[in-house]
Amino acid sequence: MTKDMMVKSLSEYFKKEGGIMDLPAYKAKGADVPVKDYLLRRAFGSWSRVLSVVSKRYPVDVVVTPEVKEAPAKKAPAKKVEKKDVE
Repeated sequence: MTKDMMVKSLSEYFKKEGGIMDLPAYKAKGADVPVKDYLLRRAFGSWSRVLSVVSKRYPVDVVVTPEVKEAPAKKAPAKKVEKKDVE
């Protein structure tokens, strides 16, 4: 497998997974990855260089949908307690 083939399959995998992964997350996938991490690091030198080559040759364009946050429920205003003068 050539370097270009490795990078292309890795880029397609990242698109399928929803974005670029860091090394521990990629290793955690186990046998489900297209190219083993140690082969990529051996061919390119380091994981950061692998990600750099992926972003230059086959950029991963993932559309990120913004999360809708619910407005926190407003609390009822506290009742004012009037103090009576005790004589």
